[in-house]
Amino acid sequence: MSERKVLSKYYPPDFDPAAIQRTRGPKQVGPKVQTVRLMAPFSMKCTSCGEFIYKGRKFNARKETTDEKYYSIAIYRFYIRCTRCSGEITFKTDPKNMDYTCEKGAKRNFEPWRDASGGKEESEEERLDRLEREEEERNAMVELETKTLDAKREMQIADALDEIRTRNARNERVDKGGEVVGMRDERDEERERIEKEDEELARRAFTTETGEKVRRLGEEEAGEGLEDGLTAPFAPAVEDKDAAMMPPPTFKRVVKKKKDFTSALGIKKKPALV
Repeated sequence: MSERKVLSKYYPPDFDPAAIQRTRGPKQVGPKVQTVRLMAPFSMKCTSCGEFIYKGRKFNARKETTDEKYYSIAIYRFYIRCTRCSGEITFKTDPKNMDYTCEKGAKRNFEPWRDASGGKEESEEERLDRLEREEEERNAMVELETKTLDAKREMQIADALDEIRTRNARNERVDKGGEVVGMRDERDEERERIEKEDEELARRAFTTETGEKVRRLGEEEAGEGLEDGLTAPFAPAVEDKDAAMMPPPTFKRVVKKKKDFTSALGIKKKPALV
């Protein structure tokens, strides 16, 4: 097999390049046609043989540019053939609805999400209104922000009402001269009652049955020392004297003598000759 990509080609000996004449083919008449590779944009049923063609099946189609336009958008027509009977099927683009329209050779299958309008064509105003409603429904963040603002506004109104009620109640408790006539706060009364109960419990804990006050251990020792004729400052003086007689501490390193374990092991050392 020869190479597919060659650098030099074979020219016969009798080849005359001057004998080759340049010719131009006839100009294309009618719409421009191209051969393209595409997939079926929707599921359809062939009207000739009843074959079902599912969405996404690949075809070698002829693409034709029509004279129709939608707001300066060109509309294209495609020609394909049925996979069973080779019948011609044509469909074209629909930029208005962002979809495709089946023309002849096949019938588009029913799709419930496309038949929401009941087969009626809606006007431009109705279509714009529908798109606006769908956009509002999809925009959940706006609804959440609106709910948050409403909740904050209600909280502010409730706080303002509480403040007004408190101010009115304060004004009712104040007389004409400007002095407060009202009673004590319930919390202050509760705190005073608890403090009185604690004081009573402490008094009972440090009082004997006869009503005498219990003295501490240090007070009893001090009282005994005074009865013996000794003063309290005398005892610390003795301790200070003993501390003065003690030698001052030294930080000199003391070398410990090593113990001799030879006698315990039964080893006898010979006396040195020298």
